[in-house]
Amino acid sequence: MKKVFKLLVLVGVITFSLNLNVFAQTPPDSTGGQTPPAETPAAVTTETPATTVPAEEKTFHQVLKEKFIEGDPVWMTPVLLCLIFGLAIAIERVITLNLATTNTSKLLKNVESSLESGGIEAAREATAATKGPVASIFTQGLLRYSEGVDMVEKSIVSYGSVEMGKLERGLIWISLFIALAPMLGFLGTVVGMIQAFDAIAAAGDISPTLVADGIKVALLTTVAGLIVAIILQVLYNYCVSKIDSIVNQMEEASISVIDILVKHKVKKG
Repeated sequence: MKKVFKLLVLVGVITFSLNLNVFAQTPPDSTGGQTPPAETPAAVTTETPATTVPAEEKTFHQVLKEKFIEGDPVWMTPVLLCLIFGLAIAIERVITLNLATTNTSKLLKNVESSLESGGIEAAREATAATKGPVASIFTQGLLRYSEGVDMVEKSIVSYGSVEMGKLERGLIWISLFIALAPMLGFLGTVVGMIQAFDAIAAAGDISPTLVADGIKVALLTTVAGLIVAIILQVLYNYCVSKIDSIVNQMEEASISVIDILVKHKVKKG
């Protein structure tokens, strides 16, 4: 999973660098940079009027670039970085949590059948061959079987806390970016409003156009920060719900495996 995380971060940084290069370039004019030839008076009088060409509709990517530039890249760039790194961590957590999901009913059947056929060693091999936190706590519990069922239960509970900590790894960073993105947006808005009032003071007159442009540019950073926070919040809540589901599986499966071990010990005794 560390390799996946590093790959996602690398892709995000490359994408961000490419976008910065695009933003730094001035968009070419509609004539492709060529100055149209001057028309002669005769041509003006003899030629028929040209038909009006409808303006080409802008793509979603072009609109985003324009809004990024209008919102001032100095303040929009930190918000974009929050989105890139937040998405990288969130996607890595989503992949990890989905891979950590285990079919507990199938695993319990394998443990029970292994106990009947080959004893504790066979059951331990069955759990060790299965991936996921549920199988890991089963393996740790079976390692303490020789010390009694009580030690097995204590080992499962203790190692369950360790596995839960591993599942929650990285969520603190997602919550940080969720809180940081709107604050950066608000900071850009406050600075933009100050610049707008400075422009009004310099002009010596309250022009509606001047005020409207300044406020629009200032509020774009807030909009960007809120959008980033909403996206990351959805992913964060998904990760939390997935962790709760896995923890519930761990608790239910732990009770079941203790019952299986007690039943096996009674039969053996």
